Amino acid sequence: MSHHPPLDHPQALAALVAYQDGAIVSRVLLKTTGGSVTVFAFDAGQELSEHTAPFDALVQVLDGEAEITVAGVVHRVPAGEALRLPANRPHAVRAISRFTMQLTMVRA
Repeated sequence: MSHHPPLDHPQALAALVAYQDGAIVSRVLLKTTGGSVTVFAFDAGQELSEHTAPFDALVQVLDGEAEITVAGVVHRVPAGEALRLPANRPHAVRAISRFTMQLTMVRA
């Protein structure tokens, strides 16, 4: 496992994870008992199948475009936009194009 320096100076979030053909790559930036912040890079067509989480989360798309389904409602989320994923509501994520996102999970 490689060691990454902490975010102790300004950095472009989308540059913290590299795209990989046919894969989803993630990097945890911050994790505490109060929640976590993770950056993901999805290759085009990659997806996370429908699942639920016990905590609210906020997705912020940094680059590209995602299709995010929340409780059966499909949302197209381009770079620069954000979407809340409510606790205990099923959601799924699919890459319309290669995209990066920041996922902030808040433990209540």
